[in-house]
Amino acid sequence: MKFQRFAKALLACVTAAALFTGCGSQSGDKTDNNFSGKDVQLGMLSHMNTDETQMDEHYNKLVETAGLKGAGKFTPKFYENLRTMQLAVESGDVTQISLYKCVAEYLVANNDKFEIVPNDALNKIQDSFCFAVRKEDTALKADLDKVIDEMKADGSLDKLINEYIINADKKQAPPKIDIPKVEGAPTIKFGVTGDLPPLDYVNADNTPAGFNTALLAEVAKRLGRNIQLVDIETGGRAIALTSKHIDVVFWAIVPFGGGDMPADIDKPEGLELSTPYFKDSVAHIRLKSDK
Repeated sequence: MKFQRFAKALLACVTAAALFTGCGSQSGDKTDNNFSGKDVQLGMLSHMNTDETQMDEHYNKLVETAGLKGAGKFTPKFYENLRTMQLAVESGDVTQISLYKCVAEYLVANNDKFEIVPNDALNKIQDSFCFAVRKEDTALKADLDKVIDEMKADGSLDKLINEYIINADKKQAPPKIDIPKVEGAPTIKFGVTGDLPPLDYVNADNTPAGFNTALLAEVAKRLGRNIQLVDIETGGRAIALTSKHIDVVFWAIVPFGGGDMPADIDKPEGLELSTPYFKDSVAHIRLKSDK
């Protein structure tokens, strides 16, 4: 099975530089009354441990809890990558797409067709981001947990988040960070999708850049191991990992703060998740004419 990204160059052109607040607060937004009573066809990136029917039930319970009661029904539709999801909202296949605040702000900054749907209640829906590994790779998980905890404690993780996500120029393509090589050391293969810019970003030439490379460069340095980045589809994350095409998925999500969303919504049987390294709230975007 091939794990090649579909039309990566097209994604880079559209974003000109693609859900877990650090990426630019919008506390001044007012609740969008046009939401009320309307059914919304909602595009989402595929999750690893739920389907569209399950997500329909979970998400509608969650948005009601978050304060969107009476907003109309959200009908989720899954997409394998960000590019096809963007095309879906542009063609009218879906009304809105669900991302994260930093990703939504990045896309809006680079595509004047889009706008963020203003609704403060969505800020209450948050996810944490973790590395995903195979359940049997307990030593690798322990090593990754240790590095994340160390980086949190010494402030280096916050520094990377501030530089490459929060304070990054959203209209500039994220820079590529070279990952150090350690001669003779074992190699860990990390799967990156490019579907959550600037958190997980891949350039038009299929080269990862920005936060993902900056974080993994630090992980490589602290572990004393080589890290190889492998381009995979968001929808193929679990298969890529369980088939041993990769050793680690760069991002898997865990709902933050409880609520109606199951904790294992992005964690199928046989996988384990690391200590979280980032958190962000959900944001929806739509075409500007969709009001």
